[in-house]
Amino acid sequence: MGNALRQYRLSRQVAASSEQPPESGPDTIVGTSPAIVEVLKTIGRVADSGACVLITGESGTGKEVIARALHRHSGRSGPFLAINCSAIVETLLESELFGHEKGAFTGADARKAGKFEITSDGTLFLDEIGELQPTLQAKLLRVLQEGSYTRVGGSQELHSNARIIAATHRDLQAMVREGSFREDLYYRLNVIRMHLPPLRERPQDLAALVEHLLGRIEKRLHRTAVRLSETAWRLIREYPWPGNVRELENILTRAAVLAPGDTLTPDLLGLSTPSAAASDDPSQPELELITLETLEARHVGAILEHTHWHKGKTCEILGISRPALDRKIAKYGIA
Repeated sequence: MGNALRQYRLSRQVAASSEQPPESGPDTIVGTSPAIVEVLKTIGRVADSGACVLITGESGTGKEVIARALHRHSGRSGPFLAINCSAIVETLLESELFGHEKGAFTGADARKAGKFEITSDGTLFLDEIGELQPTLQAKLLRVLQEGSYTRVGGSQELHSNARIIAATHRDLQAMVREGSFREDLYYRLNVIRMHLPPLRERPQDLAALVEHLLGRIEKRLHRTAVRLSETAWRLIREYPWPGNVRELENILTRAAVLAPGDTLTPDLLGLSTPSAAASDDPSQPELELITLETLEARHVGAILEHTHWHKGKTCEILGISRPALDRKIAKYGIA
């Protein structure tokens, strides 16, 4: 791994250019593959333009990281807010985006500002935009065309200057042909197109990502530095990473939590590849072939045990909200 990391540091110096924004903060974009270098250059060119951006790529590739970087270098005074269009039912999503008036529906006991109102002069990141229902597609289109909208249950016309960044893992052009996604909305969103390839297609970024993620994990866990054994590093290189960077971070976090010392070994990773039989300890049992959901359930359970079920600390380590943690506990029946 040492040679790979040395090559990464050298190539990062070579790839640096005036078009690239400086790397800083927890949402740093890591990698020197041609695709990532192009993403960095594009951010430098369009961050302060205010144009809509459509980010495509498989789940877990880091689309929100790109969106945050665009906002960070935009010079906008308003906040950055993200909302997952697939995680909220349509009626609630409309209220989340556009707000509602008191009495607009059962439980609407007071007026509520929506994301467009809160992020005026900021950035609104719409993740999984392909899941947006037709009625909300039409309302979003109006905001993009005219900059105006109304709260649910209201008649007052409001205005927003929020910059829209959308992301999807779906083929929106195919959805347009099928009639499930508005063509006019697609073209409004697709002013600037940025694509993040899956991790398996940019293996040269692995060393940099592992170094970066381990540094973040060590800070979150308040633990001493950890390193990968040579066999663990070989396993990471050979694994196809269907869950991309998100899966890599989850695997490394779980391994760091469970590691008795400062070395992460293959048994702690819980991965399996065609050559996984070679391990640091020949007596270790063969690694399991498990689904991503099973892996996530075990990972969340391990972090909860590590924090003695302190949900606040668990959320901090996992990088998720309290409601999201509660949903995962219920979904997987963790007890």
